[in-house]
Amino acid sequence: MYEHLPGGEILRDGLRDLEAGVQSVSSLLVLIAAPRLTRRGIHVPRGAAPPDLPEHELYHLLSAEHGPEAYRHYRSLLRRLVSLENALDLCAPAQSGHCNVSPGPGCAL
Repeated sequence: MYEHLPGGEILRDGLRDLEAGVQSVSSLLVLIAAPRLTRRGIHVPRGAAPPDLPEHELYHLLSAEHGPEAYRHYRSLLRRLVSLENALDLCAPAQSGHCNVSPGPGCAL
């Protein structure tokens, strides 16, 4: 649906994981972006008990996986998430839920 956007895989995987009740890196990133995604008309499932601070949960998950490299991964993921949010801001929501703007000359989408 949004795979053509930078970070589109985050949205695809995160929404899928939230629907399934799975806490993952992608689902936590989607929860972090939920206010902005909701304003763009994207429904973000909340699951049974969403974390109060998904940013903290994400960092803890990354710490367990990457140890002292967690902060580097955390910052990189947040930059990718912001790229996705910015790309979504350039798209007009279509009835199908797809971004209906195709990349023009010089556009990185």
